Amino acid sequence: MTHEGLDALVRAIRQEADGKALRKDLARSMRDALRPGAAQAKSSIMAMGSSGTGTGPGLRAGIAKKIRPEVKLGGRWTGARVKAFKTPGLRGFANAPRRTNRRSGGWRTLTYGREPWRTQQGKREWFDEAFQNDADQHRRAVLDSMEAMAARLASRAREGNA
Repeated sequence: MTHEGLDALVRAIRQEADGKALRKDLARSMRDALRPGAAQAKSSIMAMGSSGTGTGPGLRAGIAKKIRPEVKLGGRWTGARVKAFKTPGLRGFANAPRRTNRRSGGWRTLTYGREPWRTQQGKREWFDEAFQNDADQHRRAVLDSMEAMAARLASRAREGNA
C-alpha cells in the first residue's frame, strides 16, 4: 500500500458504522509499528556528547522526551512518521532537535565569564542516521498494519454480503 492506499483505507473505514473505533485501532497499530524507530532516535540523541557543566534541564534528555511516533488519518496530512517535536521549555531553545541534527554549523549559545557567544556543535544527523539501516523494516511494519486493517474490512464486507 502507498499513501494513496492509506487515503483509500481511511475512506473505507469512514463508511463503516464503527469507523471511529477502527480508525483508533489503525492509528494505534501504526504507532506501535513505529515505536522501535522512535526508540532508536532517542538512543541516538542520548549518545551525543555533553560538556556536563550546566545546571539547567538536560538538552539530550529534553529532546529525547519530545521524540514520538505520529499518525494522522485525515485532514490535510495523512500518514505515519517519527517526529522530534519542538522543545519550547528547554532553556528557551525551541528548535533544539533541528539544530542538533544539522549537517554543518551548530548553534550559538551564551557563555558566562568568557567570550559572550560561542558556537556549540551537536551530534550531526543523529535523527536521520537512526533510521538509515532500518527504514525499510519500519515502513514494512506500517504497511503490514495497514494491510491487516484492509483484510479486516474485506472480511466484514464478505460477511455482510453472505
